[in-house]
Amino acid sequence: MKIIFMGTPDFAAGTLEALIAAGHDVVLAVTQPDKPKGRGKSVQFSAVKSAALAHNIEVYQPKRIREPECAAYLKTFEPDIMVVAAFGQILTEEILNIPRHGCVNVHASLLPKYRGAAPIQQAVINGDEKTGVTTMQMDAGIDTGDILETTEIMLAEDETGGSLFEKLKTAGAALCVQTLAHIEDGTVTRTKQDESQAVYAGMIKKSMGVIDWTKPAAETERLIRGLNPWPSAFTYLDGKTLKIWKAQVQEGGDALQAGTVILADKQQLVVQTGDGQLSLKEVQLEGKKRMPAEAFLRGYPVRAGTVFAQDACQKGH
Repeated sequence: MKIIFMGTPDFAAGTLEALIAAGHDVVLAVTQPDKPKGRGKSVQFSAVKSAALAHNIEVYQPKRIREPECAAYLKTFEPDIMVVAAFGQILTEEILNIPRHGCVNVHASLLPKYRGAAPIQQAVINGDEKTGVTTMQMDAGIDTGDILETTEIMLAEDETGGSLFEKLKTAGAALCVQTLAHIEDGTVTRTKQDESQAVYAGMIKKSMGVIDWTKPAAETERLIRGLNPWPSAFTYLDGKTLKIWKAQVQEGGDALQAGTVILADKQQLVVQTGDGQLSLKEVQLEGKKRMPAEAFLRGYPVRAGTVFAQDACQKGH
């Protein structure tokens, strides 16, 4: 089929590559505008733009896809279908109606659960046993269209946002190719979403990573995994940010204030939470490299009784 592809990050680039490999004619890749990154503010292409250019596919980067001239431009390509994966902008009904097969979205959850921008992280943070990918016939709502096909993925006990991203990226690419084949041969089915089961997963913000030590250890451990690699879960020690990359729940505890270091020796760093204890396994102090807790303690001694702070001004003690 003749396809206009819309997407921005790695997750979307995987689907684009799969469509090209399957022999589809991708005539245009639509992605977010280039953004400056790093101290040097050098311009960085989106993953989709890089993939498209590697295959000599024309790239279109509108600041606002809802502007009338955007729809007019897209119409000139006369696509059979548009495939959208983590594009980052909302499409108008005029755009949705351009292709004869409409627009198909590849969404990284089992809809209607986790509509919105951050379904992958939310599945880990909430401790779900399974998640998956849905191909959906887009409508004017946000992730509200008819479900076409789904594929399920079981979460590992040590699943992180990053590892689940890679699993769903691969699964989503394969599912999209399969769905388009079924659209072409007329065998695809459409299922209305059950609105009573809808759950929204909003955008991830850096502030979500601040650890509230009064929460249960199990909840905090899931937050650590879900926000790995970005924005990461973190606390404050001596006024410096301490990222927690890996932790393990331990039973027990005492009446110490939540956030208090119970044990800090050559082998382990254990913190009291609101319910249970958390053994920190991998950490990263501001300005330093990521390292095992025992290596961190050798270079930065922490005493039992130290209390981790929830903002830099508290500084911990």
